[in-house]
Amino acid sequence: MRPDIENTCQTIDTSSWKEIPIDYGTETLKVRVPPDCAIIGMKEIPILPDPRAAFEEALSNPIGCPPLQEIIRGKGKPAAELTAAVTVSDITRPVPYRGEEGLLRPLLNRLEAAGILRKNIRIVIGNGMHRPSTVAERVEMFGEEILRDYPVIDHDCEDEASLTFIGQSKTGGDVFVNSAFYRADLRIATGLVESHFMVGLSGGRKAVCPGLVDKRTIEKFHSPAFLESPFAQNLILQGNPCHEESLAIARTVGVDFIVNATLDRDLRPTGVFAGDLEAAHDAAGALVREYVSVPVEREFDIILTHGGYVGRNHYQAVKAAHNALPAIRKGGVLIVATDNHDVEPIGGPEYKSLLHMLKVQGADHYLRMLEAPGWCFTKDQWEPEMWAKVFRKIDEKDLIYCTHAIPRGDYCLIPGQCGLDYLHEEAGRPAAATVREMVENALRAAVAGFRKRGIEPAVAFIREGPYAIPYLAQGKVQDC
Repeated sequence: MRPDIENTCQTIDTSSWKEIPIDYGTETLKVRVPPDCAIIGMKEIPILPDPRAAFEEALSNPIGCPPLQEIIRGKGKPAAELTAAVTVSDITRPVPYRGEEGLLRPLLNRLEAAGILRKNIRIVIGNGMHRPSTVAERVEMFGEEILRDYPVIDHDCEDEASLTFIGQSKTGGDVFVNSAFYRADLRIATGLVESHFMVGLSGGRKAVCPGLVDKRTIEKFHSPAFLESPFAQNLILQGNPCHEESLAIARTVGVDFIVNATLDRDLRPTGVFAGDLEAAHDAAGALVREYVSVPVEREFDIILTHGGYVGRNHYQAVKAAHNALPAIRKGGVLIVATDNHDVEPIGGPEYKSLLHMLKVQGADHYLRMLEAPGWCFTKDQWEPEMWAKVFRKIDEKDLIYCTHAIPRGDYCLIPGQCGLDYLHEEAGRPAAATVREMVENALRAAVAGFRKRGIEPAVAFIREGPYAIPYLAQGKVQDC
């Protein structure tokens, strides 16, 4: 531990502090927090008692369109001659695909029951610009039975041979889409509907754009012209340029049917929404807005949050930091605990380079660089841009990033303070114990820093991490 941090921590008596549970990957940390810490938490929502029955019911009674059997009959040729493509999310989204209670099995059974031959059904992973899936990830997502019975392919946004030109987007750019999906007679999009800090809500049209489109289209989708819009924000669709571009492209591609799920904070299914591209997605979005929106009565000096399932690498963990912004006071301290267990715990090489550029240049200069006329769009530039939004509200030095999975030598690439600096010993300890100590000492140091300035800090914990969407409103916050 750095001597200055150790000396600061020793000034704080934590004997009256209470324990709260914090999600960290597959583990739960028991972390002590100040006794008046506020919990920012989503509403409770009933889970589906029988997910398989719910999937079957949703497929039998779709929203806004006929059932799959009728859609298949309307294709103009025998079902046995039809091809079908089902696009699925990659490992960064906890969509309940796998097993008898998962999304895929009842959907695929319906296709075959309607007469489509198994050999004519293809599953396409909508990676967008993410890296390809690994074998282990496919098994984790879909199960060995699905992989045995159906071809599964990764979308590659840079492989021109696998893309088909479909015309221009509403903003004027040429759009190419995954050929395996576009050329199928029946096109089905699946995914998870949750809040999304750029496009408002995930799921629905987002499975196509950015999931299945070409690199240039993704670049426009993630450009400052889109992302700096005040409407490119959680839960906002109207006026959101990211949503509007995504929806227009998905309409052009032609999606026959969607199957989307919603989840609670423990990643258990709470709803299934099947049917029309827009109507079914709107229904899912209405449910999500109801329980993820969390009113807070004030901004807090110190916020503790976690990366959730999605925070499997630093690239994705920005969602937790960004979504905490409405609840944190300008100049506050943000502590993020996240299990970056991905094969690339920070992200790809382009992301690492741009992230370090953000760290060195600062948030405002980074954005000016992206907007400069001579700038060449670079893969993954948008996630450091989202981190830059964080650093417009808090100082870069006031982010404390806590993970056991990033070696000290790589922390030099990451903005903020290194969580390892808050440990007495770095090596030879279980991950949960290591990160628990990081977080507790980070909290102690942050509290001490405010008290040194004569401020008794208001502290809050965002229980669901990146999934809860706090907003300033009248009302009370539940105490720990």
